[in-house]
Amino acid sequence: MSARGIFVTGTDTGVGKTVVACALVRGLVALGQKVAVMKPVASGAEPTPEGLRNADALALAESSNVPLAYAQVNPYCFEPAVSPHIAAKEAGIEVDTLRIRHDYDALAAQADWVVVEGAGGWFAPVSDSQTMADLAWALSVPALLVVGLRLGCLSHAQLTRLAIEARGVRFAGWIASGVDPRLARSPENLAALTRWLGEPPLAVIPHLGGADAALTLTQGAARLAQRELKRLRRLE
Repeated sequence: MSARGIFVTGTDTGVGKTVVACALVRGLVALGQKVAVMKPVASGAEPTPEGLRNADALALAESSNVPLAYAQVNPYCFEPAVSPHIAAKEAGIEVDTLRIRHDYDALAAQADWVVVEGAGGWFAPVSDSQTMADLAWALSVPALLVVGLRLGCLSHAQLTRLAIEARGVRFAGWIASGVDPRLARSPENLAALTRWLGEPPLAVIPHLGGADAALTLTQGAARLAQRELKRLRRLE
């Protein structure tokens, strides 16, 4: 079995990537799919008797219906909540994208989908020479962009989409995340994002989420899955 993969990235840190990734997993599970998860690199973890544990990675694992060891979900876990490349250097560890690809392939062999969540934004460094963009490219999976709806999002979203495509990674669509309830002219901003990104969002998450947001994201997951399946059929 060879799974379809999705790399969840964002216009910045703190835009709701984990909320979106977990909801995407649950939405695909609701469609009867076997969904594995991965948070390849995480900084900001708590010491436990079993070792360091990152809250985002744990949330992803809880959403999945493929039993996995923590190290399979989160192969690189660092305690300080700083940029991953700084945390890795302080730990004396070099993040190896080839190892991550090997771990990803092992997950893909036992699932229909693998949902991978990045850390920070598209160009968040994982070493002195590589970023999350390099990691997504190494995994050969399309990128789903979470756009944090805040002042500046129009530029950030366009720059990120251009950067995704410039790195040779396919753009799988975008989800709007209402991170700033004080954002003026939200409907106008959404209309502008739809125009500049060339397509409507798969889902729009209201601020603070809730039951409505969960339903919206589940529906967005279904639309994403249907679109990816149609694309695969066209390639056959």
